Amino acid sequence: MVSRELRHALSEVAAPRAVLDLDAFDANLLALTRRAKGLPIRLATKSLRTPAAIERALAHPGYSGVLAYSVPEALALHARGVRDILIGYPSVDRAGLRLLFAEPGATANITLMIDSTAHLDILEAAKSSLTDGAARGAAGRIRICLDVDASYRFGERVLGDRFHIGSRRSPLRDVEDATTMARHVMARDGFDLVGLMFYEGQIAGTADAGRSARQVAVRVMQKQSIRELAGRRARIVAAVRDLTDLEFVNGGGTGSFESSAGDGVLTELAAGSGLFSPGLFDGYTHFQHNPAAYFVIPVVRRSGPGWVTVFKGGFIASGVPGTDRVPTIAWPEGLDYSGLEGAGEVQTPLTGPGAEDLRLGDLVWFRHAKAGELAEHFNDFLVVSGGEIIDTWSTYRGEGWVL
Repeated sequence: MVSRELRHALSEVAAPRAVLDLDAFDANLLALTRRAKGLPIRLATKSLRTPAAIERALAHPGYSGVLAYSVPEALALHARGVRDILIGYPSVDRAGLRLLFAEPGATANITLMIDSTAHLDILEAAKSSLTDGAARGAAGRIRICLDVDASYRFGERVLGDRFHIGSRRSPLRDVEDATTMARHVMARDGFDLVGLMFYEGQIAGTADAGRSARQVAVRVMQKQSIRELAGRRARIVAAVRDLTDLEFVNGGGTGSFESSAGDGVLTELAAGSGLFSPGLFDGYTHFQHNPAAYFVIPVVRRSGPGWVTVFKGGFIASGVPGTDRVPTIAWPEGLDYSGLEGAGEVQTPLTGPGAEDLRLGDLVWFRHAKAGELAEHFNDFLVVSGGEIIDTWSTYRGEGWVL
């Protein structure tokens, strides 16, 4: 439910617009730190994609460092003064890597992710290709983090990866994989292995609420996965620490803070989506954050009794296509999509009791199914606090960051 104060703040605003409830955002900052049980939170920037929101989170004492998703994004954040940047995915962006290696101070503050020797070869070639003397002087030692697969495989000893549940990320899965790759990094001149990362998407990114057979199975799977991962992760971390000192061991995600914070191995947690609390987060049983990010769309037609049509609205989330990827209608209550049109590119018909009192120009409030993807559709957020618009925060799109 969208509060009367929040709706009033936008009553005279031309729409479509993206809206950030700053009071809810700040409450979510605190909620995540409580759930982290004292571990620092590395901010997943892809879930915000709004520099001012990132900087506000980093100013909070519970947050330290960022988890970026690309080399250009990392460089853009570095230029704004952000430090301790871990790029969460391997990069083959050779031009971007050359810029990173040539940027003074960047290699000391930005850690690169790998999961194969081929990634090391690409990094080595990009650094070696620098021709300018000043650039070669700027390029220091390359900080490396290993991405270790944290997915769950049912009956793995017999079935291998036939029943793989979770993200298809890294080929590194067990102690032998991780220690072999660690030795490869340590054997290369100019590389330092500083961290390990484990992302348990089958726990952190999978809603578990509901009584259906599927949701019961999800909860059973998550309990088994938590147990399996805790043991495997502890063995891997201990084995790699026997080879070299590690600055950090990263894991978690907004949906798995409780289990991740309690396993005793991680030195930090990663999160970002929980600060916006998008529609998909309504499906979790063990936490409830405050919806903070919305978009508002005006009514442009009344196509018949019990029907209104709003402009645009078809901001469908990534992932497996389904009804959970469609924006949540946050206000008015009692509205639903047309079964034949859904959320559309240039118009979205809505029906139900909530349509009766809507007039042309009235705003319908939506929440995107995922957090950061909303910022890809708008140049900025109108920031609301205490029932008033207090600021406008540019998104990556508004900054011209095509990353």
